[in-house]
Amino acid sequence: MDRYMFPAVFEAGERKGYTVTFPDLPGCITEGDTLEEALRMAREALELHLYGMEEDGDPIPDPSPPERVHAPRGAFVTVIEAWMPLVRDEMANRAVKKTLTLPKWLNDLAEREKVNFSHVLQKALKDYLGIQDRPDHLKEQP
Repeated sequence: MDRYMFPAVFEAGERKGYTVTFPDLPGCITEGDTLEEALRMAREALELHLYGMEEDGDPIPDPSPPERVHAPRGAFVTVIEAWMPLVRDEMANRAVKKTLTLPKWLNDLAEREKVNFSHVLQKALKDYLGIQDRPDHLKEQP
């Protein structure tokens, strides 16, 4: 699915800020010092949690209707939306750190010539695999 909308419970802290939980998604918890930050963090937490579930092949539950979600006294419920195509694309394009081994003489020469190792490795891998960009079958992974 590309679009999810889950109810979130926002509980005000004793001094400031909000803690946000998603009753349908145990373990999906975040917080923010202001309401604006808590809303932003809630969306990010929901997106990353759902992305992880997709990657692990876990079933994503149907969201509860917001009017059926219990909020403790002083808290409120609002719906948070996650648009997964953007999340999937961002995660597919994130940088991944790799450890590799080179002969010292080659490393020294490349550093002396101010070689961008990441750029050269990416170009070499694309050439080796015969691709220009990310293959279409990897662009949209549910």
